[in-house]
Amino acid sequence: MQTLLAFILVFGIIVIVHEFGHFYFAKKAGILVREFSIGMGPKLFQTHKNETSYTIRVLPLGGYVLMAGYEDEEDIRLGMSALLTVADQNRVTKIDLSDEAVHVDGVPVDVLDYDFETELYLKGSIAGNMEEVAIFEVNEDAVIIQEDGTIHQIAPAHRQVQNASLLNRILTNFGGPLNNFILAIISFMVFAFMQGGVPASEAVLGDIQPDSPAAVAGLEAGDRVLSIDNKAVETWSEMVLTVQENPENPLIFEVEKNNGEIVTEEVTPEMHEAEDGTAYGLIGVQVFMNESFIDKIIFGFTETWSYVKTIFLNIIMLVTGRLSLDNLGGPIAIFSMTSEVTRLAGVLGIVNFIGFLSVNLGLMNLLPIPGLDGGKLVLNFIEGVRGKPISEEKQSIITLVGVVLLVLLMLFVTWNDIQRHFFN
Repeated sequence: MQTLLAFILVFGIIVIVHEFGHFYFAKKAGILVREFSIGMGPKLFQTHKNETSYTIRVLPLGGYVLMAGYEDEEDIRLGMSALLTVADQNRVTKIDLSDEAVHVDGVPVDVLDYDFETELYLKGSIAGNMEEVAIFEVNEDAVIIQEDGTIHQIAPAHRQVQNASLLNRILTNFGGPLNNFILAIISFMVFAFMQGGVPASEAVLGDIQPDSPAAVAGLEAGDRVLSIDNKAVETWSEMVLTVQENPENPLIFEVEKNNGEIVTEEVTPEMHEAEDGTAYGLIGVQVFMNESFIDKIIFGFTETWSYVKTIFLNIIMLVTGRLSLDNLGGPIAIFSMTSEVTRLAGVLGIVNFIGFLSVNLGLMNLLPIPGLDGGKLVLNFIEGVRGKPISEEKQSIITLVGVVLLVLLMLFVTWNDIQRHFFN
């Protein structure tokens, strides 16, 4: 249960932040955001405020921002029964299509014709009587209660996403990944403050374990390692690698003490054995932690950039075939990793994990694949070069191809997860 709650929390935070990026820039651009959903599937809860319905749905795996102009289905179909709430001057403010509509509260009609984009009207036969037909003007902010009870506001043409300026559409499409990178930066900053500092990249010694090879040799916290066996050492990673490669082999450390004095000490790493039987050396020192406020703030940016470079390199390796698709993981893999992180590192590990996954989601969404934010940005770029958008028909075909590819990839990754976690 603890793992499940952690998984829902981690996944929920990342998705909500991503979708809020799209939501924020769409609102700023004047695009009508009809729904902001947390989760997928049947609706559990909804509230409608400032033109947008906020819903919570059954499956806590994902979410979406429904912008006017992106819907595949019409708001209403000809022949449907609807209950109209009519205000002054015969103007419709609400169109109720749900089964719970009570006729005493409005005008019951069968829909004969309508236009919610330009002329804003609805034509219907009153209470199913074809001889009694009326045409109603529809308010620009009128709402439709869908058959499942979801409330959506009608979308006049000038409020639809495709009619926003190119710059505003670019910002709206980029807003999701941008928010993921911001979340990653903040997560790594919080991680640095929670753990009390930032690991130094230089070969500076932190805490020394009592009776360890480093302690026996006289090394102290704050010592800077200059060389090992006359080979210059510049980073902590270089020092660790040299020590690990020399179990039980005496090494000559040249170190600079806190007072500036340079001394040499002989250190013999203890031998330890990895799970696969490989021997490696340890000398009993911890990495030095930079504890300044500025270092902790900077860590948010440097750690995010480090993950960006690593993930981007992995993407290139996947495309060029140097990394197998079998290495990809989906929701099951994320759940498993969440369980391991929660067990080993608790809250501190979860905070770091949120940053890692947020960078992943941001970069993956920027891939130039139709259906993803990156694919939409490519279409925006093409429109900017051509001076006009690609036809809606071609865009629909491109998007459909991208969605099919994404579904196939999702199925492949999920199958990988099942084999990896249940059959190995």
